[in-house]
Amino acid sequence: MDHHVELRAKFKAIWPLLDERTRRIMAANEALGLGYGGVSIVRRACGLSRKAITKGIREIQDGSCPPEGHIRRAGAGRKRLTDSDAGLLDALEHLIDGGTRGDPESPLRWICKSTRTLAAQLTQAKHPISYVKVAQILHTQNYSLQSNRKTEEGEDHPDRDAQFRHINLCVKRTLAAGMPVISVDTKKKELIGNYDNAGQQWLGAKQPRKVSGHDFPNPEVPRAYPYGIYDLGQNAGFVNVGTDHDTGAFAVASIRGWWRFEGRHIYSEANQIVITADGGGSNGSRLRLWKLELQTLADETGLSLSICHFPPGTSKWNKIEHRLFSFISSNWRGEPLRDYETIVNLIANTTTAKGLTVTCRLDRRKYPTGRKVSDQEMQRVNLERNRFHGDWNYIIKPKFET
Repeated sequence: MDHHVELRAKFKAIWPLLDERTRRIMAANEALGLGYGGVSIVRRACGLSRKAITKGIREIQDGSCPPEGHIRRAGAGRKRLTDSDAGLLDALEHLIDGGTRGDPESPLRWICKSTRTLAAQLTQAKHPISYVKVAQILHTQNYSLQSNRKTEEGEDHPDRDAQFRHINLCVKRTLAAGMPVISVDTKKKELIGNYDNAGQQWLGAKQPRKVSGHDFPNPEVPRAYPYGIYDLGQNAGFVNVGTDHDTGAFAVASIRGWWRFEGRHIYSEANQIVITADGGGSNGSRLRLWKLELQTLADETGLSLSICHFPPGTSKWNKIEHRLFSFISSNWRGEPLRDYETIVNLIANTTTAKGLTVTCRLDRRKYPTGRKVSDQEMQRVNLERNRFHGDWNYIIKPKFET
């Protein structure tokens, strides 16, 4: 009993200053000093379990204590849930993909589904998890839970969220039917030459590459116009690098190139393509040339082209921005784009850990600007507007269809 009282006083004085490892070792050392019955006496005095004390004794006897600064030996402790359940993160991303808000390239995004709802849906999908753990995982993935109140994100449109839901539903239905869904856009035009390219890369110490000191070239300096097509179902990118102008004709020519080189082989049974695009630029919702050229493509392929535009001020939501273009920019960071071949090779070599593959081709054809499309030409476009925002959502069918 005297040992118990003495030990209790000793532990009480020093216990708050120790971590898990040093408490275990100290308790084990005291038990060894007491001999037979020492583990039981120390257990009652300090509150550690018998298992923890005997583990400390083994560590002292065989010299297997963790290194200084470590509490457990390497590999010890409970494995993270995301390690033991490899499909958990993908399942969670699938659940929140349609309800994610905020700029997808921003370090902070937020969702409107509660963690209890997400935990229940994950558990039902055979990924058992508590709502507390869901919250922890979301936090590590830079998500925050917010209310449904309106937020000012760019040029906020009253039907912004409704259009997101419309696009999400259309994309999910099309992918479930095995039909192609592509996200399209023009990446930022690039100067061709020995110009500074943002970012850094590993080089020999004090051996930076020298580039031109001025990035204000005259109009005669060539530019590259990378137009991208991202295939959501295949996690594959196709980039058509133009050398002339970024026009509606160039945008549709790029989609035509993807279909001829890749799409028709992958989706041989397809009768339609769903295309998600920004509301402006060469594939803008108001651009007549874009629609006229799509009609030509529909007639050539016999495919119905279903277009969904993102609302104003939400271009970064387009999948191609953070599934393709961001990785291209990362791949060529710090690399001067001296010629078109350099651009094509760097884009084609872009890959990700999740299996992204990219095909790239150079397009030297001319796409003159200033092409006017008359009312008579527009009347020949077989365009069917959706009941919800027909200016953003429409189908262009081959002319022989009624």
